[in-house]
Amino acid sequence: MKAVILAAGYGTRFLRDLQKENNQVYRHLFGIPKPLLPVGRLPLISYWVEALEAREVSEIIVVTNKYYYDRFKVWAENYPSVILITDGTSSNEDRLGAVSCLQLAIEKLKVNDHVLVIGGDTLFYEDFHLQDVIEKFETLCKVDINATLVLSYTCNDEETRKYGILETDENQRVTAFREKPCCTTSRQACPCFYVLSKDTMQSVKEFLVEKKDAPIEEKDAPGHLVSWLVERKPVYVHQISGRFDVGNLESYVTCDKYFHQKIKHLPKYLE
Repeated sequence: MKAVILAAGYGTRFLRDLQKENNQVYRHLFGIPKPLLPVGRLPLISYWVEALEAREVSEIIVVTNKYYYDRFKVWAENYPSVILITDGTSSNEDRLGAVSCLQLAIEKLKVNDHVLVIGGDTLFYEDFHLQDVIEKFETLCKVDINATLVLSYTCNDEETRKYGILETDENQRVTAFREKPCCTTSRQACPCFYVLSKDTMQSVKEFLVEKKDAPIEEKDAPGHLVSWLVERKPVYVHQISGRFDVGNLESYVTCDKYFHQKIKHLPKYLE
């Protein structure tokens, strides 16, 4: 199994929040891409890398952009297991989008294995265990080699318009994925963390070919790929208790505070 961490975003919302602040408390965060933001004792992305290394994932591919590449290169010096690639873009306006970045990693590294896809600005609560997800995925693959596994947690009513929402049947198979829906009875939010089977890898390219003339938003939000897969492949859910979505300054401060208070006392996290 390999892992692809999507870290090529430009953090425009986060930057806008920093620019609004009049005090100097967060001045040190200017110029830091979200995956490298200090959260507790480590940069955010480092928690994932250390957990993946502990689970002996064979390759950890981090896709960033040209603008932040040098910062990631310095960070990666501490993690020889990381393979760092750039999407070649220098601004949010010419970004490739998350799904295109995933395909870039697949093609450039000739990935021919099951793949963990992880959003570089997301962390989970301390009861999450990567090993549980891997074991559940392996069980699914014994039944169907085309299986995909996604995560979900319960969100509140107001959050359904902020996140991708899953609808499932009694067997926890996904029947629909709706991106920020205005009307849905489901409260199953789906973070950017997917396990794609080796036999599903070709589907990423097929999705992009089909969407080649679509707006960038349809290739940027990875939930659109999940929605597309649901209609063609078996997609199942693994329930988690919650996540930290470091999308803006407020959510970052909440996450950092939580990690300083609770996560630092854990001997292991995410593993």
